[in-house]
Amino acid sequence: MRSRSRAAMIVALSVAACAGVVSAPAYAAAPADSPVSSLKWHPCTAEGSAPGAECATLPVPLDYRKPSGPTVDIAVSRLRSERPQARRGTLLLIPGGPGGSGVEGLARKGEKVRKATKGAYDVVSFDPRGVGGSTAADCGVSEDDRRMVEFRAWPDPHGDISDGVARARRVAEACARNGGDVLRSLTTRNEARDIDSLRKALGEKKLSAVGTSYGTYAGAVYAQMFPERTDRWVLDSSGDPDPSRALRGWLANMAQGADDAFPDFARWAADPARGKDRLAERAEDVRPMFLAMAAELDRKPRTFKDTGRPLTGNLLRQVMQLSLYGSERYPDLATLMQAVRNSSGTDPLTVAEPLTELLSQRDVAVFAGIACNDVAWPRDVASYERAVAADRARHPLTAGMPATITPCAFWKDEPAEKPTRITSRGPSNILMVQNLRDPATPYVGALKMREALGDRARLVTVDAGGHGVWLNSGNACSDRAVSEFLVSGKRPADDMAC
Repeated sequence: MRSRSRAAMIVALSVAACAGVVSAPAYAAAPADSPVSSLKWHPCTAEGSAPGAECATLPVPLDYRKPSGPTVDIAVSRLRSERPQARRGTLLLIPGGPGGSGVEGLARKGEKVRKATKGAYDVVSFDPRGVGGSTAADCGVSEDDRRMVEFRAWPDPHGDISDGVARARRVAEACARNGGDVLRSLTTRNEARDIDSLRKALGEKKLSAVGTSYGTYAGAVYAQMFPERTDRWVLDSSGDPDPSRALRGWLANMAQGADDAFPDFARWAADPARGKDRLAERAEDVRPMFLAMAAELDRKPRTFKDTGRPLTGNLLRQVMQLSLYGSERYPDLATLMQAVRNSSGTDPLTVAEPLTELLSQRDVAVFAGIACNDVAWPRDVASYERAVAADRARHPLTAGMPATITPCAFWKDEPAEKPTRITSRGPSNILMVQNLRDPATPYVGALKMREALGDRARLVTVDAGGHGVWLNSGNACSDRAVSEFLVSGKRPADDMAC
């Protein structure tokens, strides 16, 4: 179950807001005299690299207001078009997160993208600053504060957030001591500037792109800051871009996302095809079963044989929340629920145990940097207590976690810029694609992105659950719509359903 991409997903979207807004950038791009770096490509040698991929390093300004000052390195990877005669440009894959590695993503998905786009592009991705092979971010957070479920700050069984408050304060203090200028430079707007530096280094007048999850927000911000430099732009699994909340709203919306997506798991778990692994005879019985199990583990946690760490109600909830990302993960949750139901003793429960492992220093620092540098959070602890209590009542599956406190409540530095307001001003060259029952970026948030973009965008709605659509959900209709748009430029005349 454990992988770096899944570890990054734990902290993905856990980001926040409450500040003013801007439509035009305060310092939108590298100035005209900013040096353009050339990319020196070489065969990728890192373990897990895509076969035939090339890698390069792009130095970009640490601070775009000081273009001749210190730089940070951005790791870049490329799969060249296998049909040079059909090539029309570069397709950039903008990774999710914050904290997702585009270099790893290209290794997983690049060949599928190249095939789907019929050689029309060199397919390129990158590790955002702080991530993966790029210049590292590091807050020096202690091990006790980097365990996945604890860092996610689930409230205790009675809704108390005291432990989360103390942990958030410690993480913020560690970042203030140890993060330095690299941590302070981590913002979505700087990621957009880094993308534009990459565009110039690639020699492209315009980029086409596919942004997924948080990458849709980074992609939307780029399209707002540099609209004339976008060609064919795809936003796959979007959240609400409300600049008064920014990514804090994405985290809050995950409570609704779990409510939307859980019925798909319940139908799967009640299907007679599950055989002896079937959880219930009726789908409507699965949710109360899950809630009862979580409450039981709240009262009496189990223990892992090998590590002695507890299986708690919140660990079960975390497995649930992640398992809803795709039906291929449903067995993780079903296996754990079977173990809870069928055993009264001490169990290995290997499905859940990886979630007791440590997040990397980079994962923690990048989450904190993007979350807290993009926008200012509320400082009043009581406001989080009230929000958690209300969220627990409305959304018992997630037990108040999406509304809880993060290190941003104690962040030392105020945001250097106001967040970008996504608007309808710009070319009509954006295609959105969205599952109806997305657990991480629920449909209600995507509709807000669609509304903000106005006639710039068209929306393809997919009657499916899970997170991520193009070349991920198996829906031929939506895959065809996105691939055709990228290859031919043909976009649906109106919003459509698949």
